[in-house]
Amino acid sequence: MIISEGEGVHQVDLNRYPIQKGDVVKIAKGQVHAFQEPFTYKGFMVIFKEDLVLKYFSKSSVNYISHLYNYHISAPVVKGNLYNDFFISQLKKEFQNENRYVKKEIMAKMLELYLLRLEQQAHHEREPDLNHSHQQLFFAFKHLVEQHFHENRNVNYYADLLSISPKHLNVIVRSITLNTAKNFIDQFIILEIKRSILSSDKRLKTIAYEMGFDEVTNFTKFFKKHTGQTPKTFQAS
Repeated sequence: MIISEGEGVHQVDLNRYPIQKGDVVKIAKGQVHAFQEPFTYKGFMVIFKEDLVLKYFSKSSVNYISHLYNYHISAPVVKGNLYNDFFISQLKKEFQNENRYVKKEIMAKMLELYLLRLEQQAHHEREPDLNHSHQQLFFAFKHLVEQHFHENRNVNYYADLLSISPKHLNVIVRSITLNTAKNFIDQFIILEIKRSILSSDKRLKTIAYEMGFDEVTNFTKFFKKHTGQTPKTFQAS
């Protein structure tokens, strides 16, 4: 989301972020976001699917852009990007171009270059001393949690999949998130539960089973332990 005029607040995963002209809000796949009143800003939503990235972007670009959209190491808002106006004007121009030959490829490359510019700026704003090997192992751990959190919430399980010790996994996760691997897993599940409650009309019992809980009571206890309220209270709030 590219802010072209004014200022305001946008909510991403239940956190509120101040935004103003020149800012870019990055919303990753699966994240829940919401516009906040009063609406005193204008801008553009650029929506693209994962298939487009995999089909048209280079492999090295995909790697960098995955960092940009990893909300554990990159804040949702990139402040004061200098390339917004040029990107939007060129994208509009190409979109309106009646010559359809390689049109998709050109627009995809425009987006690829723009996202790389965003990652360049976001990387500059992030902690520069992050260990590269730690980052790669953390990304692998995060990917495994996304795949298997429904069936397993044990740190040893993920350490075994990564062929490292639980202690080393904790060191890696702490270096990126400042929390333990167990805390990361639990908070990941809590966020997935909140997303599911906010973005669907499913019954809490259905969400509990989808999140890997055999009993609704265990689901409720887990959620209340980490949030201070029951899923039902959160749903009604």
